Amino acid sequence: MFSSAAMRSAAAATIVAMAALWLNPGPADANDTTGAIATAASTRTGAGDPASRAGRSSLPAVVSAVTVTTEGPRTRLTLDLTRAVEIRAFALGDPYRVIVDIDEVHFQVPQHTGTERTGVVQAFRFGLFAPGKSRIVIDLTGPAVIERAAAEDPREGQPPRLVIDLKTTDVDGFRRAQADRAGSNLARRGDRESPAPRTSLRGQVQDGPPVIIIDPGHGGIDPGATAATGDEEKMIVLDFARVLRDKLVATGRYRVLMTRDRDIFIPLADRVRIAREARAALFISVHADSISGAADNARGTTVYTLSDRASDADSELLAERENKADAIAGLDLSEEPSEVADILIDLTRRETRMFSANFARTLAGEMRHVTRMHRLPLRSAGFQVLRAHDIPSVLVELGFVSSRRDVEMLTSAIWRERTAESVGKAVEQFFAARTATRPAARR
Repeated sequence: MFSSAAMRSAAAATIVAMAALWLNPGPADANDTTGAIATAASTRTGAGDPASRAGRSSLPAVVSAVTVTTEGPRTRLTLDLTRAVEIRAFALGDPYRVIVDIDEVHFQVPQHTGTERTGVVQAFRFGLFAPGKSRIVIDLTGPAVIERAAAEDPREGQPPRLVIDLKTTDVDGFRRAQADRAGSNLARRGDRESPAPRTSLRGQVQDGPPVIIIDPGHGGIDPGATAATGDEEKMIVLDFARVLRDKLVATGRYRVLMTRDRDIFIPLADRVRIAREARAALFISVHADSISGAADNARGTTVYTLSDRASDADSELLAERENKADAIAGLDLSEEPSEVADILIDLTRRETRMFSANFARTLAGEMRHVTRMHRLPLRSAGFQVLRAHDIPSVLVELGFVSSRRDVEMLTSAIWRERTAESVGKAVEQFFAARTATRPAARR
């Protein structure tokens, strides 16, 4: 698995370069914890063959088919590939999952692949986890152990394959498997306790125009909500975020960074850390909501701010769903440090929440002129991605992918242009109110 510390360091360094976010994964086992079971398999078909290495394309391999079969207590997941890749697999509990990390691949499989239960496999999802690395997360119906996770050479007319064999077990069997692997991971676990050096941006981005972070939600292995049309939240919000970035940059008044500018997974804590390292003056997280069974009844844009107590039950449920993004991507959350309680931090947090609320009101006021708003356009809940205590932050749910009419709106280029323009006006008013003078435009 990849080191969270190394990923965060790489993200910070990239912001300095004003490029897209590129994460630098650390040691393969760096995220393994007490709850992780690493398999012995870490292989690549033909990896030791110089001719094979020399002939390997620089383009990512393609996964052309994924099949799941079951026989008795065993379930097999098989991926057909255009060429060989490396594989490493491990299991996590609470909930029971198997994580499969491989070289970056393109998944060219049917849209609903991974949604049907087979054997111990409840469902599985896949996507880009970090530059050069893809991930498959297999949700299990109960405890299971990995009997085999390996690459197979092409043979008898069959393509190169990855094979993951799972066997159902009981809780005690799962724990014994953990204990069996724990010894081999001790050295690596010790390495993880010494955090990787981090690149600080402090002093490098302090002067100049205000820094705005645009945070397109989800990404990579985490698709977010999916519409009946097949449109995924992660791409809907990325398309909007790109338009918003371009409009803000065009004013010459701001420095604009995105937590991601392509289809890649970014942990929630890293999204906040990117903003703090960049000394952001404003953080805008962009999402699209979904409510099961609501059809077209739930529609429109909602602007959320952070609060310890949700403004209503629906907001609380939404925050719970959004806060599960890291678990969906197969991250072990036990490494995340709790925020230090401090009187100064508390005072800063109160002031920041006031600024956040002011911006939320301004934003909703501008957006209502160009797009449909939810009947409760201003709400609050405990979103993890809004928890930077010193950065005014809002989370915008652009609309509902569960609504056919909202999806038509969200996927419209004209709508994106008009709505991004309204957000830009709200941003301008926000900084004008804070500074009493507008940031000077570039000449």
